[in-house]
Amino acid sequence: MTTRFNEPITTWQKDDEVMGFVLVQKAEQRQDRNGRSYYDLVLADASGSIPAKIWSDSAASTGAYESGTFAKYHGVVKTYRDQLQLDIRQFRLVNDGDRGQGFDEELLIPSTPEDIDDLWRRLVRLFPGEIRHPLLRRLAEETIAVHGAALRTHPAAKGMHHAYRGGLLEHTVSMAELAEKIAGHYPELDRDLLLVGTLFHDLGKLFELGAMPRNDYTLAGRLVGHVVIGRDLVRDRCAAIPDFPVELALHLEHLVLSHQGTREYGAAVEPMTAEALVLHFIDDLDSKINQFRNLRRDNPAEVQYLKGLARHVYLPARSGDPRSAVTAGPEPDAEPTLF
Repeated sequence: MTTRFNEPITTWQKDDEVMGFVLVQKAEQRQDRNGRSYYDLVLADASGSIPAKIWSDSAASTGAYESGTFAKYHGVVKTYRDQLQLDIRQFRLVNDGDRGQGFDEELLIPSTPEDIDDLWRRLVRLFPGEIRHPLLRRLAEETIAVHGAALRTHPAAKGMHHAYRGGLLEHTVSMAELAEKIAGHYPELDRDLLLVGTLFHDLGKLFELGAMPRNDYTLAGRLVGHVVIGRDLVRDRCAAIPDFPVELALHLEHLVLSHQGTREYGAAVEPMTAEALVLHFIDDLDSKINQFRNLRRDNPAEVQYLKGLARHVYLPARSGDPRSAVTAGPEPDAEPTLF
């Protein structure tokens, strides 16, 4: 069997023997039914991610691993419940000597498949470019001036959707462009309010989550959460504009507080205006379509379980799938060696 070295995760197939470098997105120690400890991992590179296991009979099981670190791996790709999984044979944290073998952190951090500069141009076309209401236009412009640098690269979630560098920007732009279309179809909607609501709805995630590659919850994220943090950001930015209308600010706060849809899913209140309802549906749609994209990218199986829908979904093969366009990682300076 030929060992594939440093090839993108999304090109792996069942029974491939693979070796290279990865970002450890998740590392949890668990016990099997017989009480033996093992590591439950999620490994990633810029192309995608894959679950992995280090079983108790592996020499690698004695190591200490945590999320946000980089590691060298050697293993065999297996399937479990119709999904690919890496059965790890050897595993360790990277060292400086690995750079000659092709290790590069920047090539392992999951990132938006879209061009960040293009996403940014689309964002500023909308904010403030397409906002007609003078105060909302100023609010959008000043908000981007304050938070734009972080918005460019921040993830939109820890794991469920857009959980990669530039994910929050991608999610925000996608939602805003969709909101623009929906407002054109339903002229009774307050178009400017809805657009600004898309800008603010997840802005609290700048403080709820750390930046890539760790992408873990901050203390404020654990204790307060992005919904309330986002409401506070609305208040702060509106307060910076003299004589900002109280009722308009309240409506913006409501958009943020209700965008999760129901209290069961984290909303502080449920949508009570047409704009709030539309914002919730746009957010839900964009996040779920992204989950479909991630499944298609990470696994070739046509029928897979989608956690966000709590059901199996059908993903028929189609031409132009992202998997077919992924290229291999850099060539090592020297012949790759096993551990």
